[in-house]
Order: sequence, then structure tokens, then C-alpha cells
Amino acid sequence: MKHGKRYRVAAELARQAGAVQNLAAAVKLVKQTARAKFDETIVVSSHLGVDPRHSDQLVRGTVVLPHGTGKSLRVLVLCKGDKIKEAQAAGADFAGAEEFIQKIQGGWLEVDAIVATPDLMGEVGKLGKVLGPRGLMPNPKSGTVTFDIAKAVRELKAGKIEFRVDKGANVHAPIGKASFSEQQLLENADAFLKELVRMRPAGAKGHYIRSLTMSSTMGPGISMDPSAVAAESAH
Repeated sequence: MKHGKRYRVAAELARQAGAVQNLAAAVKLVKQTARAKFDETIVVSSHLGVDPRHSDQLVRGTVVLPHGTGKSLRVLVLCKGDKIKEAQAAGADFAGAEEFIQKIQGGWLEVDAIVATPDLMGEVGKLGKVLGPRGLMPNPKSGTVTFDIAKAVRELKAGKIEFRVDKGANVHAPIGKASFSEQQLLENADAFLKELVRMRPAGAKGHYIRSLTMSSTMGPGISMDPSAVAAESAH
């Protein structure tokens, strides 16, 4: 596969840096290598020392990034009665019950996150085959099945992200945009890694974070020393 000159220059910068020892150095380098003509998303990726086949080693969590993701989320709240006004007052883009359930069944999915009250999960559960593959299914563990609608909506709008280990024991999380300042990206990355470290399963043996990279949408991966960076985020 041939890469363009812009990518080759960025890749050479990453290669020369080797495995950087701290988040600040990774953030500085990832901004230097984000050279696309659009505002690239910055992602932190990690390979964990867990076996996702065992339920006690599944890593799943949420964190509100201090500076958000740089993306304005469209939030749908599936609720009834007074909860509709509560959702709208908190900033939800859409709120209601049957009409939105029917729209989703008809193929409408113009939202980035869905919150539902527990009393509607019987109906929402029927949408699992549509919402599940798209990561939109409300879930109590992620705080999106709740009667505290206002809190859930505010957190999502403020930059709450959900992360989950995949079948290959990898976790990926967006931490902002290339247009963010170094300090904003640093604080977002640190918040995510602190939560990732906190979520270490009791059954995980040996090194927990086995590899760690930071990259922009079109840029090369910036390798980080997982032990050094994890120790830094533990404080």
C-alpha cells in the first residue's frame, strides 16, 4: 500500500520518536502528525492483558471528558409523561416514546446516543437488533437506562464517552479533535486512562495495559510506553 507524502512525513516523525514516555509527548506528536485538511479525531487505543471470553474480565466503562469530544451529540430520550419536559429542559434533541420507537423500527436513526427510562425497556428491548450493532442500545451500566434523565443528558452533552473491550482485547476511545489545545487533549487522555486503569478486572494477570497508541484519523499511531504512561495516570 502506497501512502502520500503527507502521511510518510508524519510516519517518519512517529518512527523517530519511538515509544514516548508520557502523555504530554504523545499529544505534542499527534498534533504534529495530524495533517489532513479536516479536523481529525484523536483516538487512544490500547491492547489489554485480559481474556474477553470470560465475563469477569470484560472491561467496560464510561467517563466524562473534561473538554468533551469536539462532537455535538444528538440525544434521543425514550420516556413518557413529565419526563419528556425534563429531557427537553436538559438539552435532549428528541424526547418521546411510541412515535420514536416506531420511527426507529422504520429505519430512522438520526441520533448519536439514546437514553431510556426503565419502564420503557420492555419496548426498547425489541429494538436490540437495530440499536445493538450501532452501539445505540441503552444500558444501565453506561448510565443510559435511568429515571434521572436530566443527569444522563447533561453528561452526554458534556462529552461522556463509553468504552468497551472488543474480542481482540482492544479498547479504543476518542479523546478530542486535532484542533484542541495540547492541554485539552492531555487532560482528556489522562481522564480516560485513569478510568481504564481503575476498571482493571481482578482476574487480569500480569501486565494489564500491554500496548498503547495515540493517533489521528489519518495519521500514524504514536507508540507510548504503557508502563510509564499508566504509572503517570495512576497519580
